[in-house]
Amino acid sequence: MTKLPFLFLLLLLLLLLLSPSSAEIKTLSITSDTRPMILFEKFGFTHTGHVAISVSSVLVSTSLSADPSRLGFFLLSEESLLQVLVEIQQNPQLCVLDSHHISPLFNFRELSPPPAASFNHSYPVSSPNEYSLFFANCAPESSVSMAVRTEVYNFDSDGSRDYLSAGLTQLPSLFFLFSLAYFAFLGFWIYMCYTNKRVVHRIHLLMAALLLMKALNLICAAEDKYYVKVTGTPHGWDVLFYIFQFIRVVLLFTVIVLIGTGWSFLKPFLQEKEKKVLMIVIPLQVLANVASVVIGETGPFIKDWVTWNQVFLLVDIICCCAIIFPIVWSIRSLRETSKTDGKAARNLAKLTLFRQFYMVVIGYLYFTRIVVFALRTIAAYKYQWVSNAAEEIASLMFYMVMFYMFRPVEKNEYFVLDEEEEEAAEMALKDEEFEL
Repeated sequence: MTKLPFLFLLLLLLLLLLSPSSAEIKTLSITSDTRPMILFEKFGFTHTGHVAISVSSVLVSTSLSADPSRLGFFLLSEESLLQVLVEIQQNPQLCVLDSHHISPLFNFRELSPPPAASFNHSYPVSSPNEYSLFFANCAPESSVSMAVRTEVYNFDSDGSRDYLSAGLTQLPSLFFLFSLAYFAFLGFWIYMCYTNKRVVHRIHLLMAALLLMKALNLICAAEDKYYVKVTGTPHGWDVLFYIFQFIRVVLLFTVIVLIGTGWSFLKPFLQEKEKKVLMIVIPLQVLANVASVVIGETGPFIKDWVTWNQVFLLVDIICCCAIIFPIVWSIRSLRETSKTDGKAARNLAKLTLFRQFYMVVIGYLYFTRIVVFALRTIAAYKYQWVSNAAEEIASLMFYMVMFYMFRPVEKNEYFVLDEEEEEAAEMALKDEEFEL
């Protein structure tokens, strides 16, 4: 039991990474698992909350005599987790099932006799809070195999079950509203491209495809969450969600890289180093989306769940850094060009545009990666939807600014300037304002 203090510290980090799960009816199989603690899921309960657990085909393998009361399921709030950690640190031999800070559900003493070795019961949650469902194995030198089915839900005022966590029940409506906003955005963008078709470039068509994928991704997310809310399972909408999410994320990073290089509207080709960035970003996004599927469709009960989280975070950081390089290269290239081609005003306009785009991308990445995570961590469990709303608002604002800056217009204010501005532009280019 000396490993338990370290285990609880790991669980603290795990609970920070873990959002309340979405598919709230889960069936899984555990085979020869020796872990002393298994975290199944995290859920926000109201005063009408219930958790139902069904286990079958239970087999405990041990070289010693195992006390069945030393294995069981319990609920634990994040506040109580800290108190249990203190208890374990003070007494490393303490079994977590003996702690007064947990909400015990049942132990293996209550199983039906072999060969069935099963148990099925539903428990009301009388104290509203966000709880994590754990399995504990305090039997020394033992491994456990079993089939587990869990259902966690709250009752609505009309008596129907709501399988979404208390803080996520607004997500279907939220995602649906944002999908409508993106469909309207797409319609407006198509109108702009049609009315200015003489200056439409290939990048503008890719941007239209990005808007379509974002809208479809959100409508699938809304349907996914709605069916989970009503039935406990996504009814296949999660598959469509992951497909459109993959295409949308790859398109987003590709569009940012291509805009950063000036492809299509400034130059018709990519340099070798710019092609290499795309060759790095796109395969990494494939890996990131595989990790996202594993994280979303399984849970912390699988042994490699933390590893997949680490893979996703690492790949996301690498991609976020990689897409910045083409913008920096374009700024430096324009600054060098401005010294020789005699078009100071035009180059100053391009430098201003790319510098603003650089700041917008940095702001977007910072907000959606750091601020949203902070909101998700500090927000009360009943307001977990706020972090999703903040992320979607920030994304919509980023899309609107990016599309406005690089919209198809006959006379782009950044590229068409009066000759009177040339002298002022030459003076501006002499300072170090655009050095990164």
